[in-house]
Amino acid sequence: MDTLTQVALGAGVGLAVLGRRMAPRKAALVGGVLGIVPDLDVLVAFDDPIDSFVLHRGASHSLIVQAVVTPLFGEALMRLFKELRQERLSTYLAVYLVFATHALLDALTVYGTRLLWPVWTDAVGTGSVFIIDPIYTVPLLIALVWALCLRSWTARFRTVLTACLAVSTAYLAWGLVAQQIVYGRAARVLGDAGNGHERMLATPTPFNTLYWKVIAVDDERYVNLYLPVFGSARSVVAYVHPRGAGLAGCLAGVEALDKLARFSDGFYRIDLHESEFIVSDLRMGLTPNYVFRFAIAKQSGDGVRPIPPERRDGGRGAPGDLEWLFANLSGEFALRPAEAGAAVADARLPALAGSPETRAAC
Repeated sequence: MDTLTQVALGAGVGLAVLGRRMAPRKAALVGGVLGIVPDLDVLVAFDDPIDSFVLHRGASHSLIVQAVVTPLFGEALMRLFKELRQERLSTYLAVYLVFATHALLDALTVYGTRLLWPVWTDAVGTGSVFIIDPIYTVPLLIALVWALCLRSWTARFRTVLTACLAVSTAYLAWGLVAQQIVYGRAARVLGDAGNGHERMLATPTPFNTLYWKVIAVDDERYVNLYLPVFGSARSVVAYVHPRGAGLAGCLAGVEALDKLARFSDGFYRIDLHESEFIVSDLRMGLTPNYVFRFAIAKQSGDGVRPIPPERRDGGRGAPGDLEWLFANLSGEFALRPAEAGAAVADARLPALAGSPETRAAC
């Protein structure tokens, strides 16, 4: 999640554990600062931008590593704040819970988090909440701002804090429920069209959990479906795009492709653009503006040769996206302008998804 959300969550957890043992504003500040510590792994320099991408949220987000380092941070806090010198258990608990909730929240995003590194190195990522969601963050910010204005703990603030934490947590639970509803609706849409797929992923569109993007991948193409949790699915339109599977043979043995394919769990596409082979992670961003795109090889007269990976700017959005999103959130169906050329009726999905894809001569 974004830094502001992690600060607000850390502050909320710090207040819940330490707010009655030290001034609320101190507890909020302690929790807020601890809340960004796991993300300091971004300061680790990698020569390879793909390594920077796939290795983020590793050791610093591991619940195991966090348990190991908790005493170090706990003892430092006890020496820094005299109010905590007789509160070792509460201090340790606050530190660990701030770290752990940071990691668990990140695990609800599609990026994924290595929660059990080094015992289990695969990333966990449900994709049930967008990386920035004000509906989740605002209750936590209310508690944080309120705490910063308090000199001492009050029963009224305890009620406010409890309500804010309960609402934000319930919202995360709702996201998991909504995701399952969307999976069911998408499966029915694709099934009714006779469209088979290897894998499917449902993630929220930006800043909400009411309107979702579903990616269905087969060997040659992928289908984007945008559909609401509630309301009619009759207006759902499929946007069918080439996945570049025919280009994969040109990249046999290229380690960068193997890394990206595994990290994205197969949700990737390959494009050949001006002699460069570019791999995009389909999970983050909207076609064609993917957040993580990497040039990994180049085609020349001598064939295909790997190059040192370089990240390519995919942009953060396309013209008309906000209007399209607000229209569909309000129940007024609208085509997404950036993908309008790839839109097809449901009944045409089987023929289109099964058609052969041009393969590159390597």
